[in-house]
Amino acid sequence: MNKKTCKTLMPGLLIALPFAPSFAAADLLKDSKGNLELKNFYFNRDFRDSTATDSKREEWAQGFILNLQSGFTDGPVGFGLDALGMLGLKLDSSPDRSGTGLLSRDSDRRAYDEYSKLELTAKAKFAQSELRLGGLNSVLPLLASNNTRLLPQVFNGVQLSSKDIKSLTATLGQVDSVKQRDSTDSEDLSASSQLGGYSSAITSDHYTYAGFDYQLLPSLNVAYQYSYLENLFRRDYVGLKFNMPLSKGRMFAEARYFEGQESGKKLLGKVDNRTISSNAGYSAMGHTLSAGYQAASGATAYPYVNGTDTYLFGEMLVSNFALANEDVWYAGYSYDFAALGLPGLTWSLRYAKGENVDPANIKTVKAKALRAEGSDGEEWERISDITYVVQSGAFKNVSFRWRNAINRSTYSDGADENRLIIGYVYNF
Repeated sequence: MNKKTCKTLMPGLLIALPFAPSFAAADLLKDSKGNLELKNFYFNRDFRDSTATDSKREEWAQGFILNLQSGFTDGPVGFGLDALGMLGLKLDSSPDRSGTGLLSRDSDRRAYDEYSKLELTAKAKFAQSELRLGGLNSVLPLLASNNTRLLPQVFNGVQLSSKDIKSLTATLGQVDSVKQRDSTDSEDLSASSQLGGYSSAITSDHYTYAGFDYQLLPSLNVAYQYSYLENLFRRDYVGLKFNMPLSKGRMFAEARYFEGQESGKKLLGKVDNRTISSNAGYSAMGHTLSAGYQAASGATAYPYVNGTDTYLFGEMLVSNFALANEDVWYAGYSYDFAALGLPGLTWSLRYAKGENVDPANIKTVKAKALRAEGSDGEEWERISDITYVVQSGAFKNVSFRWRNAINRSTYSDGADENRLIIGYVYNF
């Protein structure tokens, strides 16, 4: 479905809502729900290896996200309408420190005092199938919307999901534009640059995806998904997820396989990547310990839609650990202090080490030096994450979170990063 089709159908559906079967406005409102999320976000990323004048990204902002979801009208086919209103306010920024992903900015890198956006999603439901048209914030293996800054990334398109067959969830969708997390503009779709390996200036009219998620056994889930970014690349995904009780805890393991190649008119040039990402661990008595391995092969980096998450276990805060031929080992540990009688307090630590990175398609000064030496690239990153949610009193359910990352690389500028987030969600 292209932009013209979406723009044609959306007004028609919105007009039809008041005249839906049985004129059941009461049913539309009966199951409606909503919440208002307040997010105070401070972001600091210091590229300590860089000699550039703009080697730091540092901003502070306040965000408001109003999420309203209607129920469905009565009848064989139910209709509804969701609305997502977003507002970001600048608290501190300057042109030499902007670009954190928190705030929208002009061509001179100066952040606006405020920016806002509204997304409407018309929906229809038949049995256990739901059709959504308009703003989409899906988190799927091949289209994982990014929600890690002040406001979420939202796509415009249509998506059909069905659970009519027991244990099976099927998904089919197409998006034609996106509003990035720090922008109010609807933009054409493109590929993530991956440090210059691909051109983000080359755009596509639409991105199509389809797949299924099947609970094969109580402890085993299998999934497959296909996607196509018109004239740029296609990707396939296969996933296996295992989860079962063991002794006093729970054992889990998951493997994700991705394959990408150029397609259509091949406007992006060569795309040749196969990546497998795995993770396994054990959780008991508040402790969770996990480790995994990720390996890429092929001539180019992992391809994905610009602005989204990679859906790789190796993705960290600073680096996505997804370049050509990169081998990644990672491990993590987390603890829920409720086991010690301190509910609301959690802490986690993650470490990743990447090796054998092919610098051939990386456009950085360090990568150029590696190519001259005939050497491969390496990187590592460590993340610490501590969160506390107030359990009672006037500030009940207010959350305080500190995320710290240290990244070092032989092919790009390393960085030290801190994110301080105070959040609260009021449910209507």
